[in-house]
Amino acid sequence: MAIAASQQRFMVQRKTEYDLMLHPHTASSRETAEASHIPEGCIAKAVVVKDSAGYALVVIPASNWLNLNRLNAAVGRGFQLASESEIVELFSDCEPGAVPPLGPAYGLETLLDESLAGLDDVYFEAGDHEQLVHLRGEDFQELLRGARRGYFSSPH
Repeated sequence: MAIAASQQRFMVQRKTEYDLMLHPHTASSRETAEASHIPEGCIAKAVVVKDSAGYALVVIPASNWLNLNRLNAAVGRGFQLASESEIVELFSDCEPGAVPPLGPAYGLETLLDESLAGLDDVYFEAGDHEQLVHLRGEDFQELLRGARRGYFSSPH
């Protein structure tokens, strides 16, 4: 599978330079980091949440877990995790479990964990379990300009 059409279109429209890295098929962010020889903290992982106002995408380092209590306290909302079937519907151009962290490409409110700020390089799912998008950290931050920021995660 090639890069998910929605995220490719989003990055091309913003003239973002990126490259794709192939890796053996993996089932988790940790496996992807190991297979790609990339620190887990440099992989941006997307977690889909929902509340009465709708869906949102929380972007955290793959080395961390989303802390729902911290997230909800920081943003004053009542988020809970979205179901797998809801995620599949929202990200129909991606394989299940390979959600890219570019919420704006899918019309989703995006919350960005500050733990990803300051990275020289950022990697994330291309929409399947065999490719990563690689771009400069400052380009990643620019793609998510306007995202609400905070510390929403905790280390594994």
